[in-house]
Amino acid sequence: MLKLRSLYFFVWQSAQSLFGQGLFSNRQTNGSERNNIIVAVPFLLIAPDARLASMGEAGVAVQPDANGMSVNPSKIAFLNQKYGFSLSYSPWLKSLVPDVSLTYFTAFYKPNEKTALGAAIRYFNLGEIQLTDINQQNVGVYSPNELAFDVTYARQMSETFSLGTSLRYIYSNLAAGQFSSGQQTEAGTALAVDVSAYFKKLTQFLGTDAIVSAGLNLSNIGTKLSYSDNGNGNFLPANFKIGGASTFLIDDFSQITFALDFNKLMVPTQPIYDVNGKITAGKDPNRSVSSGIFGSFNDAPGGFAEEIKEVNVVAGMEYWYNQQFAFRTGYFYESPQKGNRRYFSLGAGLKYNIFNIDLAYLLANTQKSPLANTLRFTLLFNFGTVQK
Repeated sequence: MLKLRSLYFFVWQSAQSLFGQGLFSNRQTNGSERNNIIVAVPFLLIAPDARLASMGEAGVAVQPDANGMSVNPSKIAFLNQKYGFSLSYSPWLKSLVPDVSLTYFTAFYKPNEKTALGAAIRYFNLGEIQLTDINQQNVGVYSPNELAFDVTYARQMSETFSLGTSLRYIYSNLAAGQFSSGQQTEAGTALAVDVSAYFKKLTQFLGTDAIVSAGLNLSNIGTKLSYSDNGNGNFLPANFKIGGASTFLIDDFSQITFALDFNKLMVPTQPIYDVNGKITAGKDPNRSVSSGIFGSFNDAPGGFAEEIKEVNVVAGMEYWYNQQFAFRTGYFYESPQKGNRRYFSLGAGLKYNIFNIDLAYLLANTQKSPLANTLRFTLLFNFGTVQK
């Protein structure tokens, strides 16, 4: 059980560890401080399955599996199996707390060759919090949690191209029934959608048979989320993700994939204020969802140079031998001014008949990153073959 003076301090700490551009930000009075981006439910930005995590979170364009809905819903239209499901689990921030975890369950069904239906549940358990009053007296134990439920539809528009979308219900129960700033808090809810596209083609690339692919996903586009009736809603972590991949078919036994992704939050960047609370650089972040999304590409106080720093770059590699044994690695880079998440990842996979097991391990400096030594586990089952 974790004892903290404030539940909100714990939530802030977890969010900062999850995502460098985190939940809460103080007003800045000079340009040298980190310019945070304020979002609710940052757990939606965690790579939930082991395959994706072991490639540094590069996956918007890699070959699809049952977990493809989390990174690019349109990919599942190209699955060759009739139906399947997957279960992933990860202890989270274990260098800080012992009982925080992320669980992810997915299932898909293909009624025909070109169409795929899917569903997914993402559950984020924040453990147990010891609540105290202003006199530091214990007033009980609380177990905050968050979840997201998705339904997905994807369809092949041609032999090489597909489109897909996910509808997402989000529930965030961080402090329901507690009082903050004189208001009683409640669980926050929101609705969001993902819009995605995927392209793949078998061709000759660098003198070798290869599957060249590209992907695009606009995720978490939806309503703001608030924890009180009179509270100002926070933006969901709307994200723009684009990338490419090449799978080289070396011989009958070996194939290797290289992937490169770029990510940018479509959320207002916090401006710089003077001592009187007046904005001196940047734009007012209190705006509508649509204005926040479109304005997120040109609202940084530092101009274009700062906008570029808000783009995360991710590279990943996957090697399969005989379609049974996989080795994966990747690297995630985030600007030091925008969160400074930088780490390598490793992973392995085993496929036997209808059964897959995947493992991911995050390599980071234990002195600098609470994400160091993070593990993820995934079990995946596929059944049947699509009738063509």
